[in-house]
Amino acid sequence: MVADSASVRVLAGLDPEQRAAVTAPAGPVCVLAGAGTGKTRAVTSRIAYRALTGEISARHVLAVTFTARAAAELRHRLAVAGVAGVQARTFHAAALRQVRYFAPRLLDGRAMPELLDSKVRLVTVAAARAGIRADRTAARDLAGEIEWAKSSLVEPAEYMVAAAKSLRETVHDPAKVAEVFAAYERLKRTGGVIDFEDVLRAAVWGIEEHPDVAEQVRNQYRHLVVDEYQDVNPLQQRLLDAWLGGRDDLTVVGDASQTIYSFTGATSAYLVDFPRRHRTATVVRLVRDYRSTPQVVGLANAVISQARGTEARLRLELVGQRPAGPEPERRIFTDEPAEAAAVAARCRALIDAGVPAREVAVLFRTHAQSEAYEKALAEAGVPYLVQGAERFFERTEVRQAMVALRAATRSLSGETPLRVAVVEALAGVGWAPDSPPPGGAARERWEALAALVQLAEEYEATPAIQPLGVAAIVERPVTLTDFTEELARRAAQQHVPTIDGVTLASLHSAKGLEWDAVFLVGLAEGTLPTSYARTTEQVEEERRLLYVGITRARQWLWLSYASARSPGGRPRRPCRFLPQLAPTPSTERASGERQVRTTSRRAATRIVSCRICGTTLLAGPDRKLGRCAACPSDIDDELHERLREWRSRVAAAQKVPAYVVFTDATLVALAERRPGRAEEMVAIAGIGPRKLGLYGEAVLALVGGAAVDEICPQKTFQSDR
Repeated sequence: MVADSASVRVLAGLDPEQRAAVTAPAGPVCVLAGAGTGKTRAVTSRIAYRALTGEISARHVLAVTFTARAAAELRHRLAVAGVAGVQARTFHAAALRQVRYFAPRLLDGRAMPELLDSKVRLVTVAAARAGIRADRTAARDLAGEIEWAKSSLVEPAEYMVAAAKSLRETVHDPAKVAEVFAAYERLKRTGGVIDFEDVLRAAVWGIEEHPDVAEQVRNQYRHLVVDEYQDVNPLQQRLLDAWLGGRDDLTVVGDASQTIYSFTGATSAYLVDFPRRHRTATVVRLVRDYRSTPQVVGLANAVISQARGTEARLRLELVGQRPAGPEPERRIFTDEPAEAAAVAARCRALIDAGVPAREVAVLFRTHAQSEAYEKALAEAGVPYLVQGAERFFERTEVRQAMVALRAATRSLSGETPLRVAVVEALAGVGWAPDSPPPGGAARERWEALAALVQLAEEYEATPAIQPLGVAAIVERPVTLTDFTEELARRAAQQHVPTIDGVTLASLHSAKGLEWDAVFLVGLAEGTLPTSYARTTEQVEEERRLLYVGITRARQWLWLSYASARSPGGRPRRPCRFLPQLAPTPSTERASGERQVRTTSRRAATRIVSCRICGTTLLAGPDRKLGRCAACPSDIDDELHERLREWRSRVAAAQKVPAYVVFTDATLVALAERRPGRAEEMVAIAGIGPRKLGLYGEAVLALVGGAAVDEICPQKTFQSDR
């Protein structure tokens, strides 16, 4: 009965498509999951459902992800569902575990070679032997080219031909790169070391060439699940085929429209061809987007609807499931410093309005664009962190903090509350809870340690996870020793806590993440798409990169570019993928039915400039106001406050978010324009005939001087019931 009840609970709350993916019969299953459609829930629920119904044993499942963070999330969700024993690992982690286990057998008792953390040092030496003086940047580029070749199953002698066929853009002549590649492989053998691609190859070799190893591996892992299948490269697919050994109990999940890593050797071909390779495959499409507002979903659909090529064959049209939100803002600035300053000002405004800094992200095409935004955010007093610049647990201050915490376990009483103990320990490395330094690097260090304190609070408050059907167990209070062990586990898995700062990240590193507010910046031709995208396939990948960026936003989305890189510089054109000065198509939900509405009429192309700072205005509300939202105005503050109070009461009575009544921008427009007639209200962005009918009488009365208490809220929404 417990298993039956638990399996029913797993299915609760799933939409029809998710349920179809979860309950699909054993055998090949392909889940095409659009951004924000709940793919992690579907994957977790499928594993849990099959295990809880007795169809499979959890210990025979291998779930492969592309990041340690995704693997940790999968394990956590399975634990909550009461399913233990599933191996959820990245390709490299799973292969490394197997190679280490079988090394004594495969190497006749010899020790396994040391694993390189980075190729850069060895590649620098290899480059010198090939007559190339490579600084760290050049060495990293060469290392990336070697990784592409090895992931694509290309040997040094085959590199030149393979690079030509793949139209690889290399810093050095392909013949020289091949020479560096060969020298690198010789240096590895001489030094008795291996790299991460060698680990995958060793796992393949162990299974393909040793029947006893193959039998043991395949007996252990009988049911395979692969997440982000559009990012698999030929070497990873070779390992997956080795694990399967001709069996077909395989579930893959992916989205061809999020294929953005082809430069590393990843290819969506395996996802696209899955039904052909597996003739009996069940294919399920997840299209209900639970992450983003219909306005964001609509823009994402508009961008990807123009896609061409192989990946476009599996294009999904998302259907927004959330209530309506603000339209995406599209801005043009005179130069990049002006763009960065405006973004920083808007970030400051969002944070001041109550949006947590960690729920805001500024995304750009390349890391080189980060500096301008770091400077602008620091000047605006906005905390930030740069994604991908340095691993959290490798930061100097975090390593020092962990040493201090371990030392404190020997000096502090075990009865000291965890948060108090952590704060006292961090005081030893100069951290104080109420003394954040000014913006910049010092503030970033402070925020990193603050994240440890926040993690301690969450760890102290979260009860131990109990499997379904098992009686709760009273746990002792967690101690500082428990917490240091938790930090060590997280460090080993790179399970990073959330730092309360605005995230600065490249579009590639933003994959798999999401925020309440997203700023997509630098959307100019030559940057996105990059000038290096010369073939149709390369340009289409740039389009998908923008699509990934758009779908990271839950609520607010800003898209901007500077018409020149620097003041007075050469003019640039906006990104070709964006609908220019056009209403954003929106996807919405009505009466419980999925409905798509696309607006195709063109907006006027007349340029409207801010009457205060001169910035070109693209967002509808700003064009109506004639100014940027960040610029000062002649707003009637008293009227604005009454409008906000009225909106709050109406929203509470209707049980909807306040922005569903009127957005903040519309309220500002009302308080600035102070319309006296219905015609003047309709001229304001965000007010159409329906809202005029619902709220027009009340708003005009408020503009005329009426108090909020004089307006009967019931009359304003009675017709909406």
